[in-house]
Amino acid sequence: MTVHANKAVVTGGTGGIGLETAVGLATQGWDVTVVARDRERGDAAVARIDAAAGRDAGRFIGADLSSLAETRNVGRRLASEGVLHLLVNNVGGMWVTRWESAEGIEASVALNHLSPYVLSEELLGALAAGAGSRIVNITSAAINAAQPVFDGIEPPGPHYGMAATGRAKLAHLAHTMDLAERMKPRGVSVFAADPGAAATDNAAQMTIDILPPPLRPHWGMIRKGVSAPVSTAAKAPLTAATDPGLEGSTGLVIGPAGEPDDRLLGFVTPQVADAVRTWTANLLAAHAG
Repeated sequence: MTVHANKAVVTGGTGGIGLETAVGLATQGWDVTVVARDRERGDAAVARIDAAAGRDAGRFIGADLSSLAETRNVGRRLASEGVLHLLVNNVGGMWVTRWESAEGIEASVALNHLSPYVLSEELLGALAAGAGSRIVNITSAAINAAQPVFDGIEPPGPHYGMAATGRAKLAHLAHTMDLAERMKPRGVSVFAADPGAAATDNAAQMTIDILPPPLRPHWGMIRKGVSAPVSTAAKAPLTAATDPGLEGSTGLVIGPAGEPDDRLLGFVTPQVADAVRTWTANLLAAHAG
């Protein structure tokens, strides 16, 4: 009798924390599909995943997840393949210079909130079909820098990358808690994982201009923080994805130490949660497909 491995999808899984998470899952016996843009990086990621697992455990699917249309398409493709046991929404980022997706959405909003929202929705049926399945959404302490105003796509005032990403991560954390409640009756656990700072390729591109002026005196401390090994930062998502002690739990934030940590949930007030629901629905309606 053939025993089939549990199936996982990791977005942004060709480098950084996403790749380390994918490798960690493969060494625990998972089959892992990584979704990202670059085929060359994807092939290298699959080679590393397979080597770590000692078998053919990895697969790459190319998609630009800043595009909601491409995100929907890849979600539908994955859903058509049947049961899924784990989705790790790792895709995201923080940029010094403001940029927009092909659909005209500011990138922090597109990649840190709307894309994982859309992909999760497409895969809920496949996840519900997998007993004890989980969704893990990567969150960030950048929420501390967020301006919690959700009247427009972007908050008023100048664009600062850390604040923009923090706001998008705050929106997605609020959504994560909503999704946890919605999926509880269907047997899907939903967690947020805060990996902490790490020496990712994205972090290497940061300059002091990414910070709102009041935070710039802390630049040296922030730069020191993002020197931590990426492999260490995978502890939070791997714990959220696989720790048997979390079975039956949902709606938790797993912190960098691999333990539940509710500090970021303090920013998800009822007012913020309500505003995010309306704001997200309006954005998705404007970019339906």
